[in-house]
Amino acid sequence: MQMPEPDQAVIGRRRELIQALQRIVAGEGVIYDEAALKAFECDGLTAYRQPPMIAVLPETTEEVSAVLRLCHEEGVKVVPRGAGTSLSGGALPLADGVLLGMGKFNRVLEIDYENRCAVVQPGVTNLGITHAVQDEGFYYAPDPSSQIACTIGGNVAENSGGVHCLKYGLTTNNILGLECVLITGEVIRIGGKHLDSEGYDMMGLLTGSEGLLGVVTEVTVRILKKPETARALLVGFQDLEKAGDCVAKVIAAGVIPAGMEMMDRPAIHAAEAFCQAGYPMDVEALLIVELDGPAAEVDHLIDVVRGISESCGAVSVRVSESEEERLSFWAGRKAAFPAVGRISPDYYCMDGTIPRHKLPHVLTRISELSEHYGLRVANVFHAGDGNLHPLILYDANQPNELERAEDFGSDILKLCVEVGGVLTGEHGVGVEKRDLMGEMFSKADLDQQQRVKCAFDPDGLLNPGKVFPTLHRCAELGRMHISRGQMPFPDLPRF
Repeated sequence: MQMPEPDQAVIGRRRELIQALQRIVAGEGVIYDEAALKAFECDGLTAYRQPPMIAVLPETTEEVSAVLRLCHEEGVKVVPRGAGTSLSGGALPLADGVLLGMGKFNRVLEIDYENRCAVVQPGVTNLGITHAVQDEGFYYAPDPSSQIACTIGGNVAENSGGVHCLKYGLTTNNILGLECVLITGEVIRIGGKHLDSEGYDMMGLLTGSEGLLGVVTEVTVRILKKPETARALLVGFQDLEKAGDCVAKVIAAGVIPAGMEMMDRPAIHAAEAFCQAGYPMDVEALLIVELDGPAAEVDHLIDVVRGISESCGAVSVRVSESEEERLSFWAGRKAAFPAVGRISPDYYCMDGTIPRHKLPHVLTRISELSEHYGLRVANVFHAGDGNLHPLILYDANQPNELERAEDFGSDILKLCVEVGGVLTGEHGVGVEKRDLMGEMFSKADLDQQQRVKCAFDPDGLLNPGKVFPTLHRCAELGRMHISRGQMPFPDLPRF
């Protein structure tokens, strides 16, 4: 079959856009070669791939401002991208859009120990912030499993969490200020080194907005003093429900661990084979419970957690006796995602959050769904705050396995909402959960959220096709009565 000839007008417009961008970003900062663009065709949700029309790699806020102003004037769509570790397709490019890569914004600009904060560019990695301040006994608390690679700008976009967010909060609880560029090219500053800001909580609005409202070019983060003592317990159970019950009882007892994670048998075995963390191999569920603070308090809480664990039927309890041993406990959990990649050609990483007391019920239903769809699942949870990460194992080379994995994942997320939870804990909505938003929000809810989008980006140029299941015109959203015949977004380009 003969392919249609490219539209010469489109080719000419693309050429003009490339030249205009090259006047803003010099050298190799504008990428338009077809082969080179392949590097940007997907993020961590690799089931969907689409090379961008053009990729631009600015180095300064002024360049970001000029690029966005140009795209606004020309009506060109823009997709911001950090390290590309998003697991919800949040950085999936558009064939007719510019991909704005923020990887060159990788400097720590200031460290202010007196005010316990640091000013960093969005391309600084999550772990890089801790590395910059650890010699003075400080650290940055939120710690996603991808912290070695994911960037603080992406953390802000997705409101990322991590194993220590139970006690220390998500990204939104650990940032003090933002510099952000709007689609018009206007640069705004919100917050700063001070603890609180007057007026509306614009920083809270931008955190977790998934690149739909603006592009972050600077972040002021809160840094914390390292606790005097940190120790972890490794608790094994022969029953997933008993492990889930233990989680609920620890929190109900008034104990707030620094981190509380759970893995099931497939995840345990994969992690142990990957990094030899010393996990017990004869259990169905494993809890990692970390306690920090003054040594006397930690010793007391270890005894409390041990007692609760044993009352819930724990078959093994091991307490770290050194910092090296504590880190080895976490090594397997941090490596769980890549470890599962060794036992399956592909996996689909889900992200939903439920009330903690519903954990035993949800675990049982996930097991039943696994049998229904004929697909294995390895469960890794931020158990303390109810954030689930079931890893659905499949082979994209087998007919219909990807579709079954997606249906399986959809049912898990619907289950989360059904029991009183939410569609996402930290990965964001992106394109992965976009069409499930109606399970959680009414049309009135979604329309109101889109009015906020329209206030920042009336032409819908920033990261379009993400989060919202239908495409609205901002003028229509401004009316009292809104037409219900909106056009859904097209199907996504699958790999």
